[in-house]
Amino acid sequence: MSQTFVIPDIHGRLDLLDHGLAEIAARSNGEKDTIVAIGDYVDKGPSSNGVIERLLPGVGRGFALVTLKGNHDAMMVDALREASKMADWLGKGGDTALASYGGDPAQVPQSHIDWLGRLRLFHVDAYRLYVHAGIDPEIPLDRQSEKTLLWKRYPKGYSEGFGNLHVVHGHDNCPDGPLLYEGRTNLDTLAWRTGRLTIGVFDDEKPGGPIDFIVIKGAPAGR
Repeated sequence: MSQTFVIPDIHGRLDLLDHGLAEIAARSNGEKDTIVAIGDYVDKGPSSNGVIERLLPGVGRGFALVTLKGNHDAMMVDALREASKMADWLGKGGDTALASYGGDPAQVPQSHIDWLGRLRLFHVDAYRLYVHAGIDPEIPLDRQSEKTLLWKRYPKGYSEGFGNLHVVHGHDNCPDGPLLYEGRTNLDTLAWRTGRLTIGVFDDEKPGGPIDFIVIKGAPAGR
């Protein structure tokens, strides 16, 4: 049985990411498992630089790694490529990301900007669609807007997926989550602040939501 492990919004918490990857390796059965990271690697937490350095070369051990783009990743790229957008990014958590590079935009490696810029917007397998924020169920997949995929927030209690695909996303944080519905799973538990990262474990041979979770518990922000 191959599995897919889904890591939600990290936001600069390298400590949680490192612990999470170690736990995934321990849980893997070695049958070509996949790790899907669903974006927001940067901002708010203390180690945006370190998170990108950790993921950029891949995670080793035979895993297939899929890295998707989050809205904060897009904001960082936009700000570093267009100075007029810098203030908006800094005000939404980019200040901590920039601090992890020494506080100077010129010190952000071009390889980091390029990596963030080319991240995919979604990933689909036999039974599920993985995306940072959400998807419009009324629009074909190839016509979805980047704004929807990176910024959408579902109505409270909304339970549908995308056709026959179960949607796995983050973005809309719920500290007491994850939120589980028939057609979608929201894994974002505000890990950068709460210190609790919830990784979804999915059976590649079974449709629907997660079969298990890996819960990483670290120090809350400020401790």
